[in-house]
Amino acid sequence: MTHPADTENMEGKQVPDVSWPTRVGEEWKTLTSKALFDGKKVVLFSLPGAFTPTCSSTHLPRYNQLAGVFKKHGIDSICCVSVNDTFVMNAWLEDQEAENITVVPDGNGEFTEGMGMLVGKEDLGFGKRSWRYSMLVNNGVVEKMFIEPNKPGDPFEVSDADTMLEYLAPGELAPEEVALFTKPGCPFCSKAKTLLDNKGLEYEEVVLGTDATLVSLKAMSGRETVPQVFIGGKHIGGSEELEAYFK
Repeated sequence: MTHPADTENMEGKQVPDVSWPTRVGEEWKTLTSKALFDGKKVVLFSLPGAFTPTCSSTHLPRYNQLAGVFKKHGIDSICCVSVNDTFVMNAWLEDQEAENITVVPDGNGEFTEGMGMLVGKEDLGFGKRSWRYSMLVNNGVVEKMFIEPNKPGDPFEVSDADTMLEYLAPGELAPEEVALFTKPGCPFCSKAKTLLDNKGLEYEEVVLGTDATLVSLKAMSGRETVPQVFIGGKHIGGSEELEAYFK
């Protein structure tokens, strides 16, 4: 069997016409390829499985984080496909808090097989799954595909959100990841939030006592006061230091 990475890709071709049973609340609803792609410009990425390490730590979160940037460049929606059932995909989406992503439960692998991306992962007990790839779909036609190379394991080199963004908007500076340590009722924390909001920066708020401890904060920043801001992995400091950073 020829590996997906070694076959001709689907650029210039229509995406497979598939229907997926999905669970929305307490009801079953049918999602179709036509509803997802017709008349729209869509970024789609596909991965081996919900709740798996690379998919959960990097692949899906970064697409979710950059959703606003993609929208600015004409993307109507971002879809994530995996050969998992709708209950698993819904649980994963909720766990990831990835409100900017539409998950597609390709449980029978029909769409994945139609894309030529179905692979056997029986050695891991996964059965048939999707090879990792991403693509830009314009009105149902594949404009561009990024397919991970044929290497052992689970390569993750070209299907990431930043590679897709570089294709869409060469030279566009993607926003850096921002973490903000706070505690309830802190006026300086409110000031830091306002500064970040005014710059249009999305951030993950880590609340002391709920999401983290003082020990964790001190270990990361060397300080015991809040707020503490990290941008792109760099420790910025409190609200006054954040204000100086932006100036």
